[in-house]
Amino acid sequence: MEAFDSVPPKWIESATHAREFCCPNCRASSREAQQVWLNRRSPVMTEDYRRKWQEFYQCQCGCVWWAWSNDRPPSDLLKREPPAIDE
Repeated sequence: MEAFDSVPPKWIESATHAREFCCPNCRASSREAQQVWLNRRSPVMTEDYRRKWQEFYQCQCGCVWWAWSNDRPPSDLLKREPPAIDE
């Protein structure tokens, strides 16, 4: 199963909407999911005309959950500015 497949997988049928961007059962992050599927076929427009879509996750604990893409917290993998050096 690819995250960007156009056909939704069967396992998403039991998905629960997570109010926070983590597993509602065990609080694991989306990075710990065993499977991921992004519903890119049906984007929703936000008030400021940006797209958002559903992201589905199958957690290691067995819980299947989804959240809106715009609810995703900022990535800690992004490059950050190096701290200023006092001279």
